[in-house]
Amino acid sequence: MMNEKQVDLKQAALIGVNWIPCSGSNTLKVFNPASGELLGTVPKLSEEQVRYAITTAERAFNSWRKTSINERCAVLNNWYQKIKENEERLASIITLEQGKPFAEALGEVRYAASYVKWYAQPALQDNGSAMPNGSEGESLKTITEPVGVCAAITPWNFPAAMLTRKVAPALAVGCSMIIKPAPETPFTALALSELALLAGVPPGLINVVTGDAQLIGDIVCTSKQVKKLSFTGSTAVGRHLMRACASTVKRLSLELGGNAPFIVCSDADIDKAVEGAMQSKFRNAGQTCVCANAFYVHDSLYDRFASAFEKRIKALSLGLGSDPHTDIGPLINERALEKVEALVRDAREKGGKIVYGGERWAESERWYLPTLITEATTDMRCVQEEVFGPVAPLVRYSDEDSLIASLRAQDTGLAAYFYSESLKRIHDLAAELEVGMVGVNTGVISDPAMPFGGVKSSGLGREGGRQGITEYLETKYIKLCY
Repeated sequence: MMNEKQVDLKQAALIGVNWIPCSGSNTLKVFNPASGELLGTVPKLSEEQVRYAITTAERAFNSWRKTSINERCAVLNNWYQKIKENEERLASIITLEQGKPFAEALGEVRYAASYVKWYAQPALQDNGSAMPNGSEGESLKTITEPVGVCAAITPWNFPAAMLTRKVAPALAVGCSMIIKPAPETPFTALALSELALLAGVPPGLINVVTGDAQLIGDIVCTSKQVKKLSFTGSTAVGRHLMRACASTVKRLSLELGGNAPFIVCSDADIDKAVEGAMQSKFRNAGQTCVCANAFYVHDSLYDRFASAFEKRIKALSLGLGSDPHTDIGPLINERALEKVEALVRDAREKGGKIVYGGERWAESERWYLPTLITEATTDMRCVQEEVFGPVAPLVRYSDEDSLIASLRAQDTGLAAYFYSESLKRIHDLAAELEVGMVGVNTGVISDPAMPFGGVKSSGLGREGGRQGITEYLETKYIKLCY
């Protein structure tokens, strides 16, 4: 259960073993999105301090890379245990600074911990191979080595899970990490990093830098000491970071914007599809990169699906994240609310029918009502763009081939969902959709044992699964003659 009185916010940056406190007015303010209350501040680090953090990470890396796999995994297991022991406190911090209901925040903490546990397995790591191709007197082999100092820029919507998904595999293979958390949610990153130190992670392997995003981003992108950058966020920022990293030809992992279609095929089980739609659309008030964006419902099922979906949407409860009955929390800030309002206004002007919602909550303007839009069309912005809010546009379709062709023409390709009872259709659609992840008859796809990532403008590389390990490794070929 959430207990705000037991939450101690670490209002400092972390470099090595040193906590860098706030100094004067050179700080970033962090607010509770539900109330607007000031939660605390974190320092705006100077260029010199950020560069010192990188040098500190490099020194720690040079030592850590020499430790055994078993030793590194043991430390990760200790971190996992610390997270589990403090899961309610961590969840309370997430609810305070991000706004999601406590039950969802607790689920995120457990999901974050699962990545640490997953990467604490020595058997996951590829340590190279010997090749039998050489001539007599020759030995051909490959070995893998950690890339070095890495940087992670994490988002505000999942401040715990997106951190551990990047940091755990990096530490497992021998890398060190510079973490730049979102300015809206730095306290979760700081709490997790404090637990890492208590778990025995050597100082300098995890450094948390707070402050001006442009300054920090430019430094890590252009630093020759930083060998890899992992970023989760918008496509626009991802493109900027990609260009900035070109000067040092840096390794990149980019998990960028999505526009996940949710297809209800003509042979779908409506009850299951509605359940999956609720899971996918309204988690974290629709503020997830893989949540269903637009719903494409076959004409033969459209009215029945819309009616059943409407009933479930109307039953959602809005309120504070600390209230155990709350389903929908606030949006992260005023800018997010204004974007959702603009998308709904555009849909209304283009003939969309607002069946439910379509405005801010009467009891607090920091919330947006869960919204159902029927008779949505593909020229509406809420269909073309990532909504990142609790808005569900329903598009009617009759020709599946035309629908798939239009979806393949989209620039994004992170995730897609569809419901069908036909094995042939399941096989064909899963292959035809140009996305990195597909949910078939489910609205929940994330799993630490599986690779997470997109194609096209939705990103590069993968996090999670065995693939998440290789993102932090370089392969070296050695030919030995004797």
